[in-house]
Amino acid sequence: MAVRVFALAAHADDIEFGMAGTLLLLARAGCEIHYMNLADGSCGSAEHDGATIAAIRLDEARRAAARLGAVFHPPLAPDLEVFYEKGLLAKVASVMREVSPDVLLVHSPWDYMEDHTNACRLAVAAAFCRGIKNLSVDPPRDAIAGEVTVYHAQPHGNRDAMNRFVRPEFFVDIDSVVEEKAAMLGEHQSQSEWLDRTQGFSAYVNTMRGFSREMGALSGRCEYAEGWRRHNPLGFCRADAHPMADLLPNYLVKGE
Repeated sequence: MAVRVFALAAHADDIEFGMAGTLLLLARAGCEIHYMNLADGSCGSAEHDGATIAAIRLDEARRAAARLGAVFHPPLAPDLEVFYEKGLLAKVASVMREVSPDVLLVHSPWDYMEDHTNACRLAVAAAFCRGIKNLSVDPPRDAIAGEVTVYHAQPHGNRDAMNRFVRPEFFVDIDSVVEEKAAMLGEHQSQSEWLDRTQGFSAYVNTMRGFSREMGALSGRCEYAEGWRRHNPLGFCRADAHPMADLLPNYLVKGE
């Protein structure tokens, strides 16, 4: 069976900024890719009401996921309502049991905004609870067995909430797929317009290239890279489990 990879992030475009290059390479390696944003984008517009912009964001995210050939999972919460609480955890845990991933790609444990940090906490907790049958999930699904290796992407901008640079454990060389990564990000046109207006993210795709170029320079091997850290394996997988290294041996660069 193909290795099943689940990319779970907060917002439409978060996967494209920090994970898409690695996902493209994993898809080329024969992995089954699953794609999910927890928040629906309903707050991300100065022109449209919540329902309208959420529908636009959903369509854009579906198109981006299609470029990966990924299985798309719809969002579960409104923007700025991604809280670490029982009801949302039950929903995320149900999707986790449905996907039953071998590899889980999530945000950094501490990122520049709370939706990112909480999405990480929810995803990691849902993965940890995958085999706990007494945890009620919504909708109900049976507990699952098996290992899952959790990897954390770089925080947005490669810096944590206190603006401290975060050094990854290893890098993935994405030079060969950076144009496809840019094309995926380019699908999120409404998000580009919103960030340009509210956060000064002029030249949306160029901002992504700058973040990836910073990782490439740090790797010492490539122009563009994505950085990753492995989560503590206790409760998730064997201590020496590192499927990313097994799947992408020609693209991994160890950090210092």
